[in-house]
This record gives sequence, C-alpha cells and structure tokens, in this order.
Amino acid sequence: MSKNILYIGNKLAGKGRTVTTIDVLGPLLKKEGFQLRYASSVQNVSARMLHMLRVTFLSRNWAHFVLIDTYSTRNFWYSITIGRLCKSLKIKYIPILHGGNLPERVTKNPKAIKAFIENAHQVVSPSDYLIHAFAKAGYQQLIKIPNHIDINQYDFKHRAVLQPKLLWVRSFDKIYNPEMAIDVLEILSKKYPEAKLCMVGPDKDGSMNTCISLAAQKNLNVEFTGLLDKEDWIAMSTDYDIFINTSHFDNLPVSIIEAMALGLPVISTNVGGIPYLIDNELNGLLLEPYQAERAADLIDDLIQQRINSEKMAHQARNTALEFDWNKVKQSWLQLLHW
Repeated sequence: MSKNILYIGNKLAGKGRTVTTIDVLGPLLKKEGFQLRYASSVQNVSARMLHMLRVTFLSRNWAHFVLIDTYSTRNFWYSITIGRLCKSLKIKYIPILHGGNLPERVTKNPKAIKAFIENAHQVVSPSDYLIHAFAKAGYQQLIKIPNHIDINQYDFKHRAVLQPKLLWVRSFDKIYNPEMAIDVLEILSKKYPEAKLCMVGPDKDGSMNTCISLAAQKNLNVEFTGLLDKEDWIAMSTDYDIFINTSHFDNLPVSIIEAMALGLPVISTNVGGIPYLIDNELNGLLLEPYQAERAADLIDDLIQQRINSEKMAHQARNTALEFDWNKVKQSWLQLLHW
C-alpha cells in the first residue's frame, strides 16, 4: 500500500519566490510511489497559515506522515502550530529543520521547541550543525538526511585560469548579507577594473533595491537577474569563475552544493552548517562574516594561482557527489518505511 504524505511548507516557487525543499523533495517522493498533498502556495502569510491548518485537519484520516519544513525566522511559528495540531489529531509529523538560526530558538522559545521536537515521530536535519546544536540542548533524537541535488544536472567545468567574474545565488534578504558581495566587488575592482558580479535571486525584503543603488553609486559592473529557473542559472554559471556566499547565519545551502558540483571555486562565510560542508582550503575557502577585504584577497589569491583552484574544485565536486538524490533517497525511504 502506498504511503500518503502531507507536506507543509512555503510552496511559492510558482509565485516568483526561490525554489525550496518542498518544491524539490515532494515530487521526488511522488516518483518513488508516495501520494502527496501540499500546503501551502497561498502568498499572504496569515492566509497561508490558515490554509495549512485547514489542509492538515482535512487530511487527518488520510496522511500517514506530515513533513514540516521548519525555518528560524517568522515562518518558525507555522511549524510549531502545525506540530501542535498534528499531535492533537494523532498524526505522525516529521520536522525538517532548515533554519540556520534555529539554535537561538532553543534558547528564546524553549517550551515551544521542546514540545515540537519531543512529540515528533522523527526530526530530520540536513546537516550535522543542527544535530550538534540541538544535542547540546539535550535533544538526541535528530537524524541526518542531507539536502540533495540531481548530480546529472550539473556539468563540471574545468577552469584552468580564473577571471574576476563572481557569481552570487540567493534570495535578497538581510540574513544573507547581499551588500557584502557589492563591497567585495568594489575592493576587487581597484586591482581588476574588469571585475564583474552577477547576483541571482528574487527580492525578499527590499535588499535588492539597496544593492542596485549601491552598485550604481559605486559605478560597479553588477548584473541583477532576479529569480531564474535552475536550468537558466546553471547555464549562465559557465560565464563565471568564482562563487561567493555572504550569509550571516545559515544551515546547508543547496546553492553552495550546486556551485561545488559545477566546478566553481567557493568562498563563503564560516557560519552555521557551512563549515560542516566546506573544509577550508580543501574543497572551498572560508572567512568570517563581514570580511569583504579578506574575501577580495582570497579571490586575488585564486586568480594569481597562489591557491590551487583546480585541485580544490575537483575536491568540491567529490563532496557534491555525496548529495546526489540516488544516495540521499535511501535515507528517506528507510524513514518512511517504504
């Protein structure tokens, strides 16, 4: 008998927002034979919450499991609320922890977290970062199922000589500090006037307009593409040589795994789950947040071949292979008793 899964999350990719786990994992589970329902693609936050509650209630006698994408910012509370409803309806629910700042929630909202975690059928984390952080707070029941990609979609490009062509892929949100990418380009342009930056992603909180204004004021060569389909930005990535990630806090960004798969040397802030993914100077380069000068220096080192970028890129590709769906799906099938 096929298992029925209700998937709760922000299914907003069709509304001009970034593709998230619900948009990717759900269809993959369906291909494995599961029956899926989703909530929600409603744009208004309050209406989305009500829709999630309604669909959960209506699915009480249908769903074998409820998967709940769990973030650390304002969407944190829809996860908590759905978890409470699932408990009252006696539905098995499985939080999938995404938010890089969830450890702070353990301190700020201890009662809510305690009930949410302890009443769950199982708790999934894509990275060891959250597993370790929650273990420190006494929660030992988390299991690791990594974020995933289809490795066949990512052709590795050999880059023997690097140019100052930077790629940034993320939603424009203050927590991802997109302005730092502009600062890095400004510093780099002093030595490399031809340096350019492409920033891919939708605007989430007005940060894109801030970055556009900064780039114009500083007369920098920055392209803002807005949201692109995965196929489009992967194709465009061949025109760029270095990937930068600038976030304040994070868990395990799929965009970094994708960059590693494509052969782009990655420079990232050393936050959240990223150091569990990037081994500094082995498969990528790490620096502390807000260190634009340091980022520019590392880019210069790559361009001047003071760092073996080819070896690093191949190591990164090997890392990305571990996130291929054909490997990761076995953990999901085992969890869902397929």
